[in-house]
Amino acid sequence: MSGLPTLLGCPWDASSSFLRGAADAPALIRRAIASPSSNSWSESLRDLGTPDALGDAGDLDVSGDDPRAVIEQGARSLIAKQGRPLSLGGDHSVSYPLLRAVRSVHPRLTVLHIDAHADLYEDFEGDRYSHACPFARVMEEGLADRLVQVGIRTLNQHQRSQADRFGVEIIDMRSWVAGVRPDVGGPVYVSLDLDALDPAFAPGVSHWEPGGLSVREVITLIHGLGGTLAGADLVEYNPARDPSGVTAYVAAKLVKEIASRMLEDPAEEGISLPQG
Repeated sequence: MSGLPTLLGCPWDASSSFLRGAADAPALIRRAIASPSSNSWSESLRDLGTPDALGDAGDLDVSGDDPRAVIEQGARSLIAKQGRPLSLGGDHSVSYPLLRAVRSVHPRLTVLHIDAHADLYEDFEGDRYSHACPFARVMEEGLADRLVQVGIRTLNQHQRSQADRFGVEIIDMRSWVAGVRPDVGGPVYVSLDLDALDPAFAPGVSHWEPGGLSVREVITLIHGLGGTLAGADLVEYNPARDPSGVTAYVAAKLVKEIASRMLEDPAEEGISLPQG
């Protein structure tokens, strides 16, 4: 698959169930990416500071009556211009319209969802489009052939039933610690909620959920994915809970490594991560 990894800001947080603030994230993540405190190179020795390595389509205007339609159309337009969306949320509800756009050009697609939460509620507090629900909508519409979730540690009975209904493959944190790893080939879309990380590594999120992944574990997971990366989103950074700014730099690091991995485009069947 060709396509320049391209940042696409989705500054939407009105679907958040607990705290607002994630709409302010895209600008701060960009600032951290450009900060002279680090350099523009990924760990795979790719210079992401060049215009042929990482593009930026700016932020979408989601202030109108139908923000989901704006996000979907923004991603479709980017793809039509040979860009590969690397979207910056915003809350996790933005993943649903983004995946509608990506699925339109991928007849086969696996979604790797890295998160503390399964986000599979049928509805949450009466809202079917809450950030607690995007992957129920994704699976209802057949936007993914496989949904593989890593880092989950808040599952309840309703979401367990939803996972069974949709055939979701869940590697919760107890399984992760026991050595279970996903076997994922491309095309793959990565949806990364920063609260997948233990709050010791990324405190700037609305939902602190101890017992999560380390930054190094997430980077290793991204580097080891098989197949092509069709797109990605990084969501739920809440600057209001990040007085030190450290979480912005965690987000920037992850964006750089995802972009670098997009540029690799290995063989479609890829190399599976080892099983524990």
